[in-house]
Amino acid sequence: MSTSTDKASHGSAATASAAAATSAPTASTPVTASGAGDTTGEVTDGIERFLCSDVAEQIHFLTSRARGRGISHANHQLEGLDLKVRQFSVLSLAASGQNPSQREMGEFLALDPSQIVALVDNLEQRGAVLRETDPRDRRSKIIVATDAGRDLHARALQILEDSEDYTLSTLSPRERKQLRSLLLKIAF
Repeated sequence: MSTSTDKASHGSAATASAAAATSAPTASTPVTASGAGDTTGEVTDGIERFLCSDVAEQIHFLTSRARGRGISHANHQLEGLDLKVRQFSVLSLAASGQNPSQREMGEFLALDPSQIVALVDNLEQRGAVLRETDPRDRRSKIIVATDAGRDLHARALQILEDSEDYTLSTLSPRERKQLRSLLLKIAF
């Protein structure tokens, strides 16, 4: 879980970035310490000075940076459970009651089959999941959560919900809903 100090520093940095992005300085307008365009020439020393660069306008860069910040925070928060976001994703599908095969997991999570095998192997060694014969195709294996796996999933889910609250703290509930909707449209 994040500390109030973490949230305070995250909130002020995000607010400064949001303010800078809202004012949308042009390439010819320097970004000042306040984050707004200024013609006095006082340029910040922080990364905010790059908000006027071309890359700061690129959706691929912005989604990658947002993803990196969110996953980094979530992985840090999950350390106490000896989990990472990718492992949680596999465990979550196994605990979903949908009885996914390894192939289906790979397709849904956009991971290579060898990555899925390694993630399932790790969770299986921990006693969190089992491989069972798929009744739809006996050549295939489905991945199901054990009781211990469902317990681990529940604890990790709470941590990730708290981490998401931290990461999205600068967004209103309406903006979060809109972001989720837009990301679903892009992802699927």
